[in-house]
Amino acid sequence: MRYPFLAGAAVVVLTAALAACGSSADKDHSDAGGAKSSAAESRVAGPAAGPDATASAGPSAKKTSEPPKLPTNQLTPATGSFTKKQKQYLVDRVPKGMDPAAVLQTGQETCDKLSYLVKVDKDTAVAAIVTGEVAGAKPAVAHLCTEHKDLVQRAALGYADGTYMSSQIRPGRYYAVTPTKSCTWQVTGAGGKNLASGTSGTGKRVGITVAETARAFTSTGCYAWLPEGDKG
Repeated sequence: MRYPFLAGAAVVVLTAALAACGSSADKDHSDAGGAKSSAAESRVAGPAAGPDATASAGPSAKKTSEPPKLPTNQLTPATGSFTKKQKQYLVDRVPKGMDPAAVLQTGQETCDKLSYLVKVDKDTAVAAIVTGEVAGAKPAVAHLCTEHKDLVQRAALGYADGTYMSSQIRPGRYYAVTPTKSCTWQVTGAGGKNLASGTSGTGKRVGITVAETARAFTSTGCYAWLPEGDKG
């Protein structure tokens, strides 16, 4: 389960970020050889969306088959050429029949969103990756905007709303970046024993401790949890 920014300034931050980046989507990216295109972005699960999806879907969930990808030697724009990093980003990411420049634009827009959010608040940028609000961050950062590598690394240690079990749990101290007023959480141990639970109530930042003996962690309405001691 994912929740949009509903608390305080977070609404303004994300809305402004997506609006600002959306308006820039119509502009050409010169590095793509002047190829101008637009395409609906297919959401790619972010670092924290993986464990959350696993916990929610269960072992019997079926994976959706992906369409065949465009061969590497056919990754060329209508005009101009791609840089080495741009081409590396596109490898195995362009469905047959789709313009590679459109897929590249999606990655560049992801980088634009992260750059905007970092200027406003770095924790907000990391949380947006954790929840998948900024989708496809990992591959985009790996090839197109490596300056944001630390954001992806931190996001990999966070949790979005959902239920996590056993090996998905990392003991430690965490804080909710922008919880809603209905934020609730519970950490349980063996036999379902309650180890920690509570609510934010006011929607203000709140912290929790996930003990070594934790066997399950559930969060609702808290948006994203980031580890303490790992703040940018």
